[in-house]
Amino acid sequence: MGDGPLMVGVSGMRGIVGASLSPEIAARFAGVFGSWLARGADGRPTVVVGRDGRAGCDPVYAAAVAGVTGAGCDVIDLGVEMTPTVGVMVDELEAAGGLVITASHNGQEWNGLKCLVPEGEGVAKGVRACAPSAQAAAEITAAFHEGRVGWRGWAQAGRVALRHDSGWDHASLVLRRLGDELVALIRERRYSVVLDSVNAAGVEGGRRLLESLGCRVTHIGDDESGVFPHAPEPTRENLVALCDAVRDARADVGFAQDPDGDRLAILDGEGRYIGEEWTLVLAARSVLEACDALGARAHEGHRGIVLCANLSTSRMIDDLAREHGARVVRTPVGEAHVAGAMKREGSEIGGEGNGGVIWPGVTCVRDSLGAMALVLALMARHGRTLADLVGGMPAYAIEKRKVEIASREAAAPAVETAAAWAPAGGARVDRQDGVRVDWDDCPHAGGGPAWVHVRASNTEPIMRLIAEARTGDGAARLLGEVERAIGG
Repeated sequence: MGDGPLMVGVSGMRGIVGASLSPEIAARFAGVFGSWLARGADGRPTVVVGRDGRAGCDPVYAAAVAGVTGAGCDVIDLGVEMTPTVGVMVDELEAAGGLVITASHNGQEWNGLKCLVPEGEGVAKGVRACAPSAQAAAEITAAFHEGRVGWRGWAQAGRVALRHDSGWDHASLVLRRLGDELVALIRERRYSVVLDSVNAAGVEGGRRLLESLGCRVTHIGDDESGVFPHAPEPTRENLVALCDAVRDARADVGFAQDPDGDRLAILDGEGRYIGEEWTLVLAARSVLEACDALGARAHEGHRGIVLCANLSTSRMIDDLAREHGARVVRTPVGEAHVAGAMKREGSEIGGEGNGGVIWPGVTCVRDSLGAMALVLALMARHGRTLADLVGGMPAYAIEKRKVEIASREAAAPAVETAAAWAPAGGARVDRQDGVRVDWDDCPHAGGGPAWVHVRASNTEPIMRLIAEARTGDGAARLLGEVERAIGG
């Protein structure tokens, strides 16, 4: 084994196959997770296992299944399925947990293991599966580093059962959650949609959902080979082919999934990249309008509709919430933090600005299928193009940069410097995750509301610097000031 980064934390484990991640390491991590689930259990707990289908995943996948069964858990093997589909099936089968073999948006050479556990209760009865809480993740991580695996003898070893077509179970749940009236309205519109599933887990579930909604689907990245046709993170620079395909098809909308189907980026009918930040805003607007139609609970003595988003998410979500009499709860970056806050607050919708929408009526896991359905419902309800809907909402410009670091701890000096640099007058400092500084009228961005966030990544050996302002120049100027302050 060669050198390479092995990221272990709240988002599970990720590494480079053949370098930092081997079948032995995958089996050990899966065994730790299985042992953690089996502690104090009467009999063998059931674990739902799926994989994002990336090429070269078989050794890691087989090792993970061996680790879970070796720790005394039974496995229901879904095969190639999206992370949110695994979450749906954990709930449906009342399993003890879920394990997804994926490196999410990371490149072809990466793979990893993502854990799901049924914790608390979502807005919808029985919807519980989500990423482990910080405490649970810390327990699993500590056991992994200390090598505490409870391997079982032959009589206690788990068994493997196969289950097929779980993606349709997932898509069907999304349709039920939308309701017959909205489903019929979307079908009536006969939208033309181009979907890029990056040859990975979202191919089958994405196509079947859209076809069930009456959409005319042009599918690219749909050969299920697991070889990504482009860098898999659904960002502007990686979606040139999708932009062209939307224009060529004269489509109404373009959707881009990441390999494990928990993130979604959007293009309008002109093939323009709207982006990941808009995914949560549009989905949240769709849900808020439905809540308004049901009686505007926020104005009837209810504690108010709550939206949850992490600190790196655009302030567009705050503007939207104010418009609908709702409020926003901010969390550290990481799906587990957002899902935990949503359960505590009884939140109807939440997520992250990376295109990760959590619609707890379906699952408490980020879900591209739910996000697509909500965006189409918004378009159908208004009878307007996506470009018109986006153009009618207040927008900001966001600038994101990365700095390579040796470890998460290496970001600490920059975070402290950025916190000290923030001027006292009028600036609000949030230290939940690195440091985020907000201004109502930011002198570094040419005036107007703005914010900057400096933090270490949970999933890659990098430090992230994000700034948002009214204009692109303002966001770039603000980020430049922060970089100079921290010596970047």
